[in-house]
Amino acid sequence: MRRSRLSAHETVKPEVAPAVPKWGHTSIETDSYDRRIFERLRQESPSLLELLERGSKLLPHFDEFLLDLFAILFKLNVVFNPPETVAPSAAVYRLLLDHLWRAPAIASLRRQTTLEEARAALALLLLGDRLLELLRSERLLSRGEMLDFWALSQQETDTQDRADESESADTLAQNASPAAKRQLEELRNRLRREAATSAQRLQQRAIDLRRNAAESVARQTNRLELLAHQTHQAMEERQSDSEAWNKQIGRSGTDNAALQLELAKRLADNAKLRKLASLVGHMHTQALSLRRRLYERQNQETYDVGCGAEIARLLPQELLSLRHPILKLDFARRFVESTLTQYSLRGIDSKGRGPLVVCLDASSSMAGDKEVWAKAVTLTLLDIAQRQRRRFRAICFAGTETPLYILESDGRDRFAIPQHKVLALAEHFPGGGTDFQKPLTAAVACLRQVPFRKGDIVFITDGECGVDPKWLDAFSAAKKELQFAVLSVVINVGANQVNTLRQLSDHIVPVTELTGESTRDIFTRT
Repeated sequence: MRRSRLSAHETVKPEVAPAVPKWGHTSIETDSYDRRIFERLRQESPSLLELLERGSKLLPHFDEFLLDLFAILFKLNVVFNPPETVAPSAAVYRLLLDHLWRAPAIASLRRQTTLEEARAALALLLLGDRLLELLRSERLLSRGEMLDFWALSQQETDTQDRADESESADTLAQNASPAAKRQLEELRNRLRREAATSAQRLQQRAIDLRRNAAESVARQTNRLELLAHQTHQAMEERQSDSEAWNKQIGRSGTDNAALQLELAKRLADNAKLRKLASLVGHMHTQALSLRRRLYERQNQETYDVGCGAEIARLLPQELLSLRHPILKLDFARRFVESTLTQYSLRGIDSKGRGPLVVCLDASSSMAGDKEVWAKAVTLTLLDIAQRQRRRFRAICFAGTETPLYILESDGRDRFAIPQHKVLALAEHFPGGGTDFQKPLTAAVACLRQVPFRKGDIVFITDGECGVDPKWLDAFSAAKKELQFAVLSVVINVGANQVNTLRQLSDHIVPVTELTGESTRDIFTRT
Protein backbone atom coordinates (compact mmCIF):
# COMPACT_ATOMS: atom_id res chain seq x y z
CA MET A 1 0.00 0.00 0.00
CA ARG A 2 1.03 3.57 -0.65
CA ARG A 3 1.63 5.66 2.39
CA SER A 4 -0.78 8.54 2.70
CA ARG A 5 1.44 10.58 5.00
CA LEU A 6 5.12 11.35 5.18
CA SER A 7 7.16 10.76 8.25
CA ALA A 8 8.49 13.70 10.14
CA HIS A 9 12.01 13.05 8.80
CA GLU A 10 10.99 13.05 5.14
CA THR A 11 10.83 16.19 3.06
CA VAL A 12 8.41 17.33 0.44
CA LYS A 13 10.07 17.57 -2.94
CA PRO A 14 9.62 20.99 -4.53
CA GLU A 15 7.23 20.95 -7.41
CA VAL A 16 8.43 22.28 -10.72
CA ALA A 17 6.17 25.21 -11.56
CA PRO A 18 6.60 27.89 -14.22
CA ALA A 19 8.61 30.78 -12.86
CA VAL A 20 6.74 34.03 -12.23
CA PRO A 21 8.22 36.74 -14.49
CA LYS A 22 10.11 39.59 -12.86
CA TRP A 23 8.36 42.49 -14.56
CA GLY A 24 9.38 46.12 -14.52
CA HIS A 25 7.26 49.16 -15.27
CA THR A 26 9.74 51.19 -17.35
CA SER A 27 10.48 50.70 -21.05
CA ILE A 28 13.70 52.74 -21.21
CA GLU A 29 16.97 51.91 -19.50
CA THR A 30 17.85 54.58 -16.93
CA ASP A 31 20.71 54.90 -14.48
CA SER A 32 20.85 56.42 -11.02
CA TYR A 33 21.84 59.84 -12.43
CA ASP A 34 18.75 60.01 -14.67
CA ARG A 35 16.47 58.91 -11.87
CA ARG A 36 18.00 61.38 -9.42
CA ILE A 37 17.41 64.31 -11.81
CA PHE A 38 13.83 63.21 -12.44
CA GLU A 39 13.12 62.80 -8.74
CA ARG A 40 14.47 66.26 -7.98
CA LEU A 41 12.33 67.77 -10.73
CA ARG A 42 9.28 65.99 -9.40
CA GLN A 43 9.89 67.26 -5.88
CA GLU A 44 10.71 70.86 -6.82
CA SER A 45 8.24 71.44 -9.67
CA PRO A 46 4.56 71.81 -8.68
CA SER A 47 3.55 71.66 -12.35
CA LEU A 48 5.23 68.31 -12.89
CA LEU A 49 3.79 66.97 -9.65
CA GLU A 50 0.32 68.08 -10.71
CA LEU A 51 0.73 66.31 -14.07
CA LEU A 52 1.79 63.15 -12.25
CA GLU A 53 -1.19 63.26 -9.91
CA ARG A 54 -3.66 63.78 -12.77
CA GLY A 55 -2.17 60.97 -14.83
CA SER A 56 -2.07 58.55 -11.91
CA LYS A 57 -5.85 58.80 -11.65
CA LEU A 58 -6.29 57.40 -15.17
CA LEU A 59 -3.71 54.62 -15.49
CA PRO A 60 -1.33 52.78 -13.16
CA HIS A 61 2.44 53.42 -13.24
CA PHE A 62 2.09 56.90 -14.73
CA ASP A 63 5.17 58.09 -12.81
CA GLU A 64 7.30 55.42 -14.52
CA PHE A 65 5.86 56.53 -17.85
CA LEU A 66 6.96 60.14 -17.19
CA LEU A 67 10.43 58.85 -16.30
CA ASP A 68 10.53 57.04 -19.67
CA LEU A 69 9.47 60.22 -21.48
CA PHE A 70 12.17 62.18 -19.67
CA ALA A 71 14.75 59.53 -20.62
CA ILE A 72 13.77 59.73 -24.30
CA LEU A 73 14.20 63.50 -24.23
CA PHE A 74 17.28 63.75 -22.00
CA LYS A 75 19.50 60.71 -22.59
CA LEU A 76 22.13 60.71 -25.30
CA ASN A 77 21.77 56.96 -25.96
CA VAL A 78 18.22 55.67 -25.61
CA VAL A 79 17.95 51.91 -25.09
CA PHE A 80 14.58 50.15 -24.89
CA ASN A 81 14.10 47.28 -22.46
CA PRO A 82 12.90 43.97 -24.01
CA PRO A 83 9.09 43.98 -24.33
CA GLU A 84 8.72 40.81 -22.25
CA THR A 85 10.31 42.53 -19.25
CA VAL A 86 7.61 45.22 -19.17
CA ALA A 87 4.63 44.49 -16.94
CA PRO A 88 1.34 43.87 -18.80
CA SER A 89 -0.29 46.75 -16.92
CA ALA A 90 2.32 49.10 -18.47
CA ALA A 91 2.00 47.73 -21.99
CA VAL A 92 0.08 50.73 -23.30
CA TYR A 93 2.97 53.02 -22.33
CA ARG A 94 5.38 50.85 -24.29
CA LEU A 95 3.14 51.15 -27.34
CA LEU A 96 3.02 54.94 -27.00
CA LEU A 97 6.78 55.21 -26.57
CA ASP A 98 7.43 53.04 -29.64
CA HIS A 99 5.26 55.30 -31.80
CA LEU A 100 6.69 58.52 -30.36
CA TRP A 101 10.26 57.35 -30.84
CA ARG A 102 9.61 56.91 -34.57
CA ALA A 103 8.05 60.39 -34.93
CA PRO A 104 10.34 62.83 -36.82
CA ALA A 105 9.35 65.68 -34.48
CA ILE A 106 10.86 63.79 -31.52
CA ALA A 107 14.20 63.64 -33.31
CA SER A 108 14.05 67.41 -33.85
CA LEU A 109 13.00 67.97 -30.26
CA ARG A 110 15.90 65.88 -28.95
CA ARG A 111 18.36 68.22 -30.63
CA GLN A 112 17.27 70.84 -28.08
CA THR A 113 16.79 68.63 -25.03
CA THR A 114 19.54 66.00 -25.06
CA LEU A 115 21.67 66.42 -21.93
CA GLU A 116 19.89 69.75 -21.27
CA GLU A 117 18.13 69.27 -17.95
CA ALA A 118 15.93 72.38 -18.02
CA ARG A 119 14.86 71.98 -21.64
CA ALA A 120 14.18 68.27 -21.23
CA ALA A 121 12.00 69.02 -18.20
CA LEU A 122 10.04 71.66 -20.15
CA ALA A 123 9.53 69.32 -23.11
CA LEU A 124 8.44 66.57 -20.70
CA LEU A 125 5.76 68.81 -19.22
CA LEU A 126 4.50 69.93 -22.63
CA LEU A 127 4.41 66.45 -24.13
CA GLY A 128 3.05 64.86 -20.97
CA ASP A 129 0.18 67.37 -20.85
CA ARG A 130 -0.80 66.60 -24.42
CA LEU A 131 -0.63 62.83 -23.97
CA LEU A 132 -2.69 63.08 -20.81
CA GLU A 133 -5.36 65.03 -22.66
CA LEU A 134 -5.40 62.32 -25.32
CA LEU A 135 -5.98 59.71 -22.62
CA ARG A 136 -8.68 61.79 -20.95
CA SER A 137 -10.52 62.16 -24.24
CA GLU A 138 -10.84 58.31 -24.39
CA ARG A 139 -9.72 58.31 -28.03
CA LEU A 140 -6.78 56.13 -27.09
CA LEU A 141 -8.40 53.87 -24.49
CA SER A 142 -11.98 53.58 -23.36
CA ARG A 143 -12.82 53.93 -19.69
CA GLY A 144 -13.45 50.18 -19.51
CA GLU A 145 -9.99 49.43 -20.92
CA MET A 146 -8.39 51.78 -18.39
CA LEU A 147 -10.17 49.90 -15.61
CA ASP A 148 -8.91 46.62 -17.09
CA PHE A 149 -5.32 47.90 -16.84
CA TRP A 150 -5.94 48.79 -13.19
CA ALA A 151 -7.24 45.24 -12.65
CA LEU A 152 -4.13 43.85 -14.36
CA SER A 153 -1.95 45.92 -12.04
CA GLN A 154 -3.74 44.52 -9.00
CA GLN A 155 -3.42 40.99 -10.36
CA GLU A 156 0.30 41.51 -10.94
CA THR A 157 0.65 42.62 -7.33
CA ASP A 158 -1.23 39.55 -6.06
CA THR A 159 0.85 37.21 -8.25
CA GLN A 160 4.09 38.76 -7.10
CA ASP A 161 2.96 38.60 -3.46
CA ARG A 162 2.37 34.83 -3.78
CA ALA A 163 5.78 34.36 -5.39
CA ASP A 164 7.43 36.38 -2.61
CA GLU A 165 5.58 34.36 0.05
CA SER A 166 6.77 31.09 -1.51
CA GLU A 167 10.36 32.31 -1.40
CA SER A 168 9.90 33.36 2.23
CA ALA A 169 8.54 29.91 3.08
CA ASP A 170 11.52 28.29 1.38
CA THR A 171 13.92 30.48 3.37
CA LEU A 172 12.20 29.73 6.67
CA ALA A 173 12.22 26.00 5.94
CA GLN A 174 16.02 25.90 5.82
CA ASN A 175 16.36 26.56 9.56
CA ALA A 176 13.10 25.06 10.79
CA SER A 177 12.49 21.87 12.76
CA PRO A 178 11.62 18.73 10.70
CA ALA A 179 7.88 19.02 11.37
CA ALA A 180 7.78 22.75 10.65
CA LYS A 181 10.00 22.26 7.63
CA ARG A 182 7.58 19.79 6.07
CA GLN A 183 4.66 22.18 6.58
CA LEU A 184 6.59 25.10 5.16
CA GLU A 185 7.58 23.10 2.10
CA GLU A 186 3.96 22.13 1.49
CA LEU A 187 2.99 25.81 1.83
CA ARG A 188 5.77 26.77 -0.58
CA ASN A 189 4.54 24.32 -3.22
CA ARG A 190 0.97 25.53 -2.88
CA LEU A 191 1.97 29.18 -3.19
CA ARG A 192 4.09 28.39 -6.24
CA ARG A 193 1.18 26.65 -7.92
CA GLU A 194 -1.12 29.57 -7.15
CA ALA A 195 1.44 32.13 -8.38
CA ALA A 196 2.08 30.19 -11.60
CA THR A 197 -1.65 29.77 -12.26
CA SER A 198 -2.27 33.45 -11.60
CA ALA A 199 0.61 34.41 -13.91
CA GLN A 200 -0.79 32.28 -16.72
CA ARG A 201 -4.25 33.84 -16.39
CA LEU A 202 -2.69 37.27 -16.23
CA GLN A 203 -0.64 36.67 -19.38
CA GLN A 204 -3.69 35.52 -21.33
CA ARG A 205 -5.69 38.53 -20.21
CA ALA A 206 -2.77 40.82 -20.99
CA ILE A 207 -2.55 39.45 -24.56
CA ASP A 208 -6.14 40.47 -25.24
CA LEU A 209 -5.72 43.92 -23.69
CA ARG A 210 -2.43 44.55 -25.48
CA ARG A 211 -3.99 43.59 -28.81
CA ASN A 212 -6.85 46.03 -28.32
CA ALA A 213 -4.50 48.77 -27.10
CA ALA A 214 -2.17 48.22 -30.07
CA GLU A 215 -5.08 48.69 -32.47
CA SER A 216 -6.17 51.87 -30.67
CA VAL A 217 -2.66 53.33 -30.64
CA ALA A 218 -2.18 52.47 -34.31
CA ARG A 219 -5.35 54.38 -35.16
CA GLN A 220 -3.92 57.41 -33.32
CA THR A 221 -0.50 57.37 -35.03
CA ASN A 222 -1.14 60.60 -36.93
CA ARG A 223 -2.44 62.26 -33.79
CA LEU A 224 0.66 61.20 -31.82
CA GLU A 225 2.92 62.63 -34.51
CA LEU A 226 0.88 65.85 -34.41
CA LEU A 227 1.30 66.01 -30.62
CA ALA A 228 5.05 65.65 -30.98
CA HIS A 229 5.12 68.39 -33.63
CA GLN A 230 3.02 70.72 -31.46
CA THR A 231 5.33 70.08 -28.53
CA HIS A 232 8.33 70.99 -30.67
CA GLN A 233 6.71 74.29 -31.68
CA ALA A 234 5.52 75.13 -28.16
CA MET A 235 8.96 74.29 -26.81
CA GLU A 236 10.59 76.96 -28.96
CA GLU A 237 7.99 79.59 -27.97
CA ARG A 238 8.14 78.93 -24.24
CA GLN A 239 11.91 78.66 -24.21
CA SER A 240 12.23 82.05 -25.88
CA ASP A 241 9.69 83.55 -23.45
CA SER A 242 11.52 82.25 -20.38
CA GLU A 243 14.91 83.32 -21.75
CA ALA A 244 13.53 86.82 -22.41
CA TRP A 245 12.16 87.01 -18.86
CA ASN A 246 15.44 85.83 -17.35
CA LYS A 247 17.44 88.26 -19.45
CA GLN A 248 15.33 91.29 -18.63
CA ILE A 249 13.91 90.57 -15.17
CA GLY A 250 14.67 87.33 -13.34
CA ARG A 251 18.41 86.90 -13.10
CA SER A 252 18.20 84.96 -9.82
CA GLY A 253 18.08 81.16 -9.84
CA THR A 254 18.07 80.76 -13.63
CA ASP A 255 20.26 77.65 -13.53
CA ASN A 256 17.68 75.64 -11.61
CA ALA A 257 15.77 73.37 -14.00
CA ALA A 258 12.69 73.19 -11.77
CA LEU A 259 12.51 77.00 -11.51
CA GLN A 260 12.90 77.29 -15.27
CA LEU A 261 10.10 74.78 -15.70
CA GLU A 262 7.76 76.74 -13.44
CA LEU A 263 8.68 80.00 -15.14
CA ALA A 264 7.87 78.62 -18.59
CA LYS A 265 4.59 77.20 -17.30
CA ARG A 266 3.49 80.50 -15.76
CA LEU A 267 4.51 82.52 -18.81
CA ALA A 268 2.49 80.19 -21.04
CA ASP A 269 -0.59 80.43 -18.82
CA ASN A 270 -0.44 84.21 -18.32
CA ALA A 271 -0.45 86.52 -21.34
CA LYS A 272 0.03 89.50 -19.00
CA LEU A 273 3.44 88.20 -17.91
CA ARG A 274 4.57 87.77 -21.51
CA LYS A 275 3.50 91.30 -22.36
CA LEU A 276 5.16 92.58 -19.20
CA ALA A 277 8.47 90.87 -20.07
CA SER A 278 8.42 92.46 -23.51
CA LEU A 279 7.70 95.95 -22.14
CA VAL A 280 10.31 95.65 -19.40
CA GLY A 281 12.84 94.61 -22.03
CA HIS A 282 12.42 97.91 -23.94
CA MET A 283 12.26 100.00 -20.76
CA HIS A 284 15.21 98.16 -19.20
CA THR A 285 17.46 98.85 -22.21
CA GLN A 286 16.49 102.52 -22.25
CA ALA A 287 17.05 102.90 -18.51
CA LEU A 288 20.53 101.36 -18.53
CA SER A 289 21.51 103.43 -21.56
CA LEU A 290 20.39 106.64 -19.87
CA ARG A 291 22.18 105.85 -16.62
CA ARG A 292 25.41 105.00 -18.45
CA ARG A 293 25.32 108.32 -20.31
CA LEU A 294 24.42 110.11 -17.10
CA TYR A 295 27.45 108.87 -15.17
CA GLU A 296 29.92 108.70 -18.04
CA ARG A 297 31.27 112.19 -17.54
CA GLN A 298 30.85 113.82 -14.16
CA ASN A 299 32.21 117.23 -13.23
CA GLN A 300 35.51 116.45 -11.52
CA GLU A 301 38.71 118.35 -10.72
CA THR A 302 42.30 117.42 -10.00
CA TYR A 303 43.08 118.24 -6.40
CA ASP A 304 45.98 116.02 -5.26
CA VAL A 305 48.60 113.42 -6.22
CA GLY A 306 48.34 109.95 -4.78
CA CYS A 307 48.95 106.27 -5.50
CA GLY A 308 46.93 103.89 -7.63
CA ALA A 309 46.85 101.92 -10.87
CA GLU A 310 44.53 103.87 -13.20
CA ILE A 311 46.39 104.31 -16.50
CA ALA A 312 44.39 107.37 -17.58
CA ARG A 313 45.42 109.32 -14.45
CA LEU A 314 49.13 108.46 -14.27
CA LEU A 315 51.69 111.25 -14.08
CA PRO A 316 53.84 111.67 -17.25
CA GLN A 317 57.06 110.56 -15.54
CA GLU A 318 55.47 107.22 -14.72
CA LEU A 319 54.72 106.65 -18.41
CA LEU A 320 58.32 107.46 -19.33
CA SER A 321 59.39 104.43 -17.26
CA LEU A 322 57.88 102.19 -19.93
CA ARG A 323 60.70 103.10 -22.35
CA HIS A 324 63.46 101.76 -20.06
CA PRO A 325 63.77 97.92 -19.85
CA ILE A 326 64.60 97.87 -16.13
CA LEU A 327 62.19 100.64 -15.09
CA LYS A 328 59.50 98.88 -17.13
CA LEU A 329 59.75 95.87 -14.80
CA ASP A 330 59.52 98.17 -11.80
CA PHE A 331 56.47 99.83 -13.40
CA ALA A 332 54.78 96.43 -13.76
CA ARG A 333 55.47 95.62 -10.09
CA ARG A 334 54.07 98.92 -8.83
CA PHE A 335 51.08 98.60 -11.17
CA VAL A 336 50.18 95.26 -9.57
CA GLU A 337 50.67 96.77 -6.11
CA SER A 338 48.67 99.93 -7.07
CA THR A 339 51.55 102.20 -5.97
CA LEU A 340 52.02 104.19 -9.18
CA THR A 341 51.87 107.98 -8.86
CA GLN A 342 48.63 109.38 -10.27
CA TYR A 343 46.31 112.37 -10.10
CA SER A 344 43.49 112.28 -7.55
CA LEU A 345 40.11 113.55 -8.72
CA ARG A 346 37.10 114.72 -6.80
CA GLY A 347 33.57 115.55 -7.88
CA ILE A 348 30.05 115.77 -6.64
CA ASP A 349 27.60 113.02 -7.53
CA SER A 350 24.24 114.68 -7.26
CA LYS A 351 22.35 111.53 -8.08
CA GLY A 352 21.32 109.43 -5.12
CA ARG A 353 22.20 105.80 -4.79
CA GLY A 354 20.22 105.16 -1.60
CA PRO A 355 17.45 102.64 -0.93
CA LEU A 356 14.29 102.64 -3.05
CA VAL A 357 10.75 102.25 -1.72
CA VAL A 358 8.29 101.78 -4.59
CA CYS A 359 4.55 102.10 -3.96
CA LEU A 360 2.62 100.32 -6.71
CA ASP A 361 -1.08 100.98 -7.27
CA ALA A 362 -3.04 97.74 -7.90
CA SER A 363 -6.58 99.08 -7.56
CA SER A 364 -9.36 98.40 -10.06
CA SER A 365 -8.71 101.64 -11.94
CA MET A 366 -5.25 100.27 -12.86
CA ALA A 367 -6.58 97.18 -14.64
CA GLY A 368 -5.42 96.43 -18.17
CA ASP A 369 -2.55 98.29 -19.84
CA LYS A 370 -2.09 100.55 -16.82
CA GLU A 371 -1.15 97.58 -14.66
CA VAL A 372 1.39 96.32 -17.20
CA TRP A 373 3.03 99.74 -17.53
CA ALA A 374 3.15 100.25 -13.77
CA LYS A 375 4.72 96.85 -13.12
CA ALA A 376 7.18 97.35 -15.97
CA VAL A 377 8.45 100.50 -14.24
CA THR A 378 8.58 98.67 -10.90
CA LEU A 379 10.52 95.70 -12.22
CA THR A 380 12.94 97.95 -14.10
CA LEU A 381 13.62 99.86 -10.89
CA LEU A 382 14.10 96.52 -9.14
CA ASP A 383 16.71 95.48 -11.69
CA ILE A 384 18.55 98.81 -11.38
CA ALA A 385 18.55 98.48 -7.58
CA GLN A 386 19.99 94.96 -7.81
CA ARG A 387 22.71 96.05 -10.22
CA GLN A 388 23.70 98.94 -7.93
CA ARG A 389 23.49 96.85 -4.72
CA ARG A 390 20.72 99.06 -3.31
CA ARG A 391 18.02 98.07 -0.91
CA PHE A 392 14.61 97.79 -2.52
CA ARG A 393 11.08 97.44 -1.19
CA ALA A 394 7.92 97.32 -3.30
CA ILE A 395 4.60 98.04 -1.57
CA CYS A 396 1.64 96.93 -3.66
CA PHE A 397 -1.58 98.62 -2.49
CA ALA A 398 -5.27 99.01 -3.31
CA GLY A 399 -8.15 99.93 -0.98
CA THR A 400 -8.27 100.59 2.76
CA GLU A 401 -9.34 97.03 3.59
CA THR A 402 -6.86 95.35 1.22
CA PRO A 403 -3.63 94.17 2.93
CA LEU A 404 -0.39 95.60 1.58
CA TYR A 405 1.69 93.20 -0.51
CA ILE A 406 5.41 93.58 0.25
CA LEU A 407 8.42 92.53 -1.84
CA GLU A 408 11.83 93.33 -0.37
CA SER A 409 15.50 92.61 -0.91
CA ASP A 410 17.24 91.70 2.34
CA GLY A 411 20.84 92.47 1.48
CA ARG A 412 21.89 88.85 1.11
CA ASP A 413 22.94 87.31 -2.22
CA ARG A 414 23.87 90.76 -3.60
CA PHE A 415 20.39 92.18 -2.91
CA ALA A 416 18.82 89.76 -5.40
CA ILE A 417 15.19 88.71 -4.96
CA PRO A 418 14.19 85.10 -5.78
CA GLN A 419 12.49 84.67 -9.12
CA HIS A 420 9.30 83.15 -7.73
CA LYS A 421 8.76 86.24 -5.55
CA VAL A 422 9.21 88.54 -8.55
CA LEU A 423 6.69 86.45 -10.49
CA ALA A 424 4.27 86.63 -7.58
CA LEU A 425 4.47 90.42 -7.57
CA ALA A 426 3.97 90.53 -11.34
CA GLU A 427 0.81 88.42 -11.02
CA HIS A 428 -0.56 90.10 -7.89
CA PHE A 429 -3.56 92.33 -8.60
CA PRO A 430 -6.17 92.55 -5.81
CA GLY A 431 -8.30 95.30 -7.41
CA GLY A 432 -10.85 97.26 -5.42
CA GLY A 433 -10.68 100.84 -4.19
CA THR A 434 -7.66 103.14 -3.81
CA ASP A 435 -6.06 104.47 -0.64
CA PHE A 436 -2.86 106.55 -0.91
CA GLN A 437 -2.44 107.12 2.81
CA LYS A 438 -1.95 103.49 3.82
CA PRO A 439 1.02 102.66 1.50
CA LEU A 440 2.72 106.04 2.00
CA THR A 441 2.45 105.69 5.78
CA ALA A 442 4.05 102.25 5.46
CA ALA A 443 6.75 103.71 3.19
CA VAL A 444 7.60 106.43 5.74
CA ALA A 445 7.80 103.78 8.47
CA CYS A 446 10.18 101.83 6.24
CA LEU A 447 12.42 104.87 5.72
CA ARG A 448 12.69 105.26 9.48
CA GLN A 449 14.39 101.87 9.66
CA VAL A 450 18.19 101.88 9.63
CA PRO A 451 18.68 99.88 6.39
CA PHE A 452 16.40 102.24 4.43
CA ARG A 453 17.51 105.59 5.81
CA LYS A 454 18.38 108.22 3.20
CA GLY A 455 16.13 106.44 0.75
CA ASP A 456 13.44 107.87 -1.52
CA ILE A 457 9.89 106.92 -2.52
CA VAL A 458 8.69 106.20 -6.04
CA PHE A 459 4.89 106.37 -6.21
CA ILE A 460 3.37 104.64 -9.26
CA THR A 461 -0.33 105.27 -9.86
CA ASP A 462 -2.96 106.80 -12.12
CA GLY A 463 -3.61 109.41 -9.41
CA GLU A 464 -7.31 108.76 -8.89
CA CYS A 465 -7.55 109.23 -5.11
CA GLY A 466 -7.71 111.96 -2.45
CA VAL A 467 -5.99 112.33 0.95
CA ASP A 468 -6.97 113.83 4.29
CA PRO A 469 -5.47 117.33 4.91
CA LYS A 470 -4.31 116.42 8.43
CA TRP A 471 -2.57 113.31 7.14
CA LEU A 472 -0.96 115.40 4.37
CA ASP A 473 0.46 117.80 6.96
CA ALA A 474 1.94 114.91 8.92
CA PHE A 475 3.39 113.42 5.72
CA SER A 476 5.00 116.73 4.76
CA ALA A 477 6.52 116.97 8.23
CA ALA A 478 7.95 113.48 7.86
CA LYS A 479 9.52 114.46 4.52
CA LYS A 480 11.34 117.35 6.18
CA GLU A 481 12.40 115.23 9.14
CA LEU A 482 13.74 112.28 7.13
CA GLN A 483 14.77 114.35 4.09
CA PHE A 484 13.39 112.00 1.49
CA ALA A 485 11.91 112.82 -1.91
CA VAL A 486 8.79 111.48 -3.59
CA LEU A 487 8.88 110.84 -7.34
CA SER A 488 5.40 110.11 -8.69
CA VAL A 489 5.01 108.19 -11.93
CA VAL A 490 1.61 108.84 -13.51
CA ILE A 491 0.46 105.96 -15.69
CA ASN A 492 -1.36 108.10 -18.23
CA VAL A 493 -2.33 105.46 -20.78
CA GLY A 494 -5.96 106.02 -19.77
CA ALA A 495 -7.92 108.18 -17.33
CA ASN A 496 -5.61 109.82 -14.75
CA GLN A 497 -5.40 112.71 -12.31
CA VAL A 498 -2.47 114.64 -10.82
CA ASN A 499 -4.16 117.02 -8.36
CA THR A 500 -3.41 114.87 -5.29
CA LEU A 501 0.02 113.92 -6.56
CA ARG A 502 1.05 117.59 -6.81
CA GLN A 503 0.52 117.87 -3.06
CA LEU A 504 2.53 114.73 -2.31
CA SER A 505 5.37 114.76 -4.79
CA ASP A 506 8.63 116.54 -5.41
CA HIS A 507 8.46 115.59 -9.06
CA ILE A 508 5.78 114.07 -11.30
CA VAL A 509 6.65 112.03 -14.39
CA PRO A 510 4.03 110.95 -16.97
CA VAL A 511 4.63 107.68 -18.79
CA THR A 512 3.57 108.71 -22.28
CA GLU A 513 6.16 107.11 -24.53
CA LEU A 514 8.50 104.31 -23.77
CA THR A 515 11.55 106.06 -25.20
CA GLY A 516 10.46 109.63 -24.52
CA GLU A 517 11.71 112.19 -22.03
CA SER A 518 9.35 110.81 -19.40
CA THR A 519 11.30 107.59 -19.30
CA ARG A 520 14.50 109.61 -19.00
CA ASP A 521 13.15 111.37 -15.92
CA ILE A 522 12.00 108.15 -14.27
CA PHE A 523 15.33 106.37 -14.33
CA THR A 524 17.78 109.25 -13.95
CA ARG A 525 16.15 110.60 -10.80
CA THR A 526 16.16 107.29 -8.88
